[in-house]
Amino acid sequence: MTQMLYMADIESNYIREFDAVVTRSKKDYVVLDRSAFYPEGGGQPSDTGLLQWEGGEARVVQVAKKGVVKHVMDGPMPEEGTEVQGILDWERRYAHMQMHTAQHIISGVVFDVYGGRTVGNQIHADHSRVDFHPVNFSPQDLEKIEEACNAIIAAGHPVTIHEESRASLEQRVTPERCNLDLLPASVTNLRIVEIRGYDVCPCAGTHVRSTAEIPPLRIIRREGKGQDRERIVYGFSP
Repeated sequence: MTQMLYMADIESNYIREFDAVVTRSKKDYVVLDRSAFYPEGGGQPSDTGLLQWEGGEARVVQVAKKGVVKHVMDGPMPEEGTEVQGILDWERRYAHMQMHTAQHIISGVVFDVYGGRTVGNQIHADHSRVDFHPVNFSPQDLEKIEEACNAIIAAGHPVTIHEESRASLEQRVTPERCNLDLLPASVTNLRIVEIRGYDVCPCAGTHVRSTAEIPPLRIIRREGKGQDRERIVYGFSP
C-alpha cells in the first residue's frame, strides 16, 4: 500500500519533492511505497510531474487510485526496487489547492445563507464549479455570495487537517453541510479539513494553509441544471 504523504496534515500538502521506492512496475505505470502525488478523486484532478532515478526519468501524466495508486508514465519505466525522486508540477498542484479551499468556502456560504447542499464539484487550475440543491439564485444572490466569500478569504482564516471520529463530528456540524448522511455507516473515522472559525468538512483533497493564500474570488456564471439544482462556475480575479 502506498503511503500518501499529503494526507498527514496541512503542511504535508506543501511537499513538492519526495523520495520513494518502486514496488511494482508495469507497461505504463508504477506503484510507489510512498507518494506526494494526488490521485484523481473527489472532484480534484490528479497531480502531474516527474519521476527521476539513476540513469533515467519519465513524466507522470496521471495518478489514479484503483485498488493501488497507479502513477501513469510517459517515458521509460524504472524497475521494481528502484529508488526514485518524485517532483510535482507545483504550479498546477498549488492552483488546485487554492481552488479546492475556495470551493469549501463557497459551499459553506451557500449552505449557511441559502440552505443549499453541495451535490457536485469539479476543480480545475483556471476555473472550477460547484453544484447546489435546492437553490434558485438571482443575480443579487451571486453578488452576495461572491462578497461573502471574499470577506472570508481576506480574513486569513487558518486551515488545518486532522482526523476525527464520525461521532465527534456529528456533534458539532450540520450533517447536510458535509453530506455525512451519504457516507456509509462503516466509515467511522474521517479526515477533516477545517477553516477555523468558519467551516468544518470531511475531505481527502489538498488545501492551502490559510484563506489569505487564495486570490480574490470571482463568480463567472451560474447555470441552471433543473429541479432546483444550480451550478456556480468560479475563478480568481487577475
